[in-house]
Amino acid sequence: MANSPSGDSMLDRLVRILDAFDAQNPTLTVNALARRADVPRATTYRLLENLVSHGLLARDSDGQVRLGLRLWELANRSASTLNLRQAALPFMEDINQLVGQNTQLAVLHEDDVLVIERLSRPGSVVNQANVAGRMPVHLTSMGMALLAYSPANVLEGYLERHGDTMHGQHPRLRHELAEIRRTGYATFDGFIDTDTTGAAVPILDDRGHALAVLAVVVPLGSDLLPAAVMALQTAARGISRALVPVQEA
Repeated sequence: MANSPSGDSMLDRLVRILDAFDAQNPTLTVNALARRADVPRATTYRLLENLVSHGLLARDSDGQVRLGLRLWELANRSASTLNLRQAALPFMEDINQLVGQNTQLAVLHEDDVLVIERLSRPGSVVNQANVAGRMPVHLTSMGMALLAYSPANVLEGYLERHGDTMHGQHPRLRHELAEIRRTGYATFDGFIDTDTTGAAVPILDDRGHALAVLAVVVPLGSDLLPAAVMALQTAARGISRALVPVQEA
């Protein structure tokens, strides 16, 4: 794909346009989109027409632009995500019924926690996790469980890039990760929402590395936590068993 006069390829620009949308900016004006994507406005208008015609972006009646449904359709064809969600959902529904609080499934992706699925119930506590949303590793029980059970090269690479950022919340980081591996779960009190506690358990492959993480968010100080952790551990083992034939196929 040909490069623009500035040196970036047209594909680079297309990706930046799609990546300009996030949870805080689900819709954008064309001017805001061009600015956030760092693409000239005339080029943004031209690319926008192509993206809309293919369903990758959509234009509202007021001229605002948002991600199109075809992106959701394409993302849900991903074999790894589809298999993981299909295996996890029955267990997530059981936990959601038992605990009566938010239950979520996530993976480690590009140094962030990427939420794959979330089940909520009326009266659940505040929860910042959204499906397809990203969360910081060092502020979530999900991220710490994923990190603790990552392969050594993934863990060391992450710490090399982000160790300084994590030190404020985790001055004894390696000790924390070792404790998570010893107990088999991670819990955090109120790092993102001060009135909640998160608990997360890794879903392991046959080498003992985290494929994903299963988590709940409960009220701070809730007596639900011990039962929730036990339910998560049982569910995580069941999901792992369900995924083994997929991994070996």
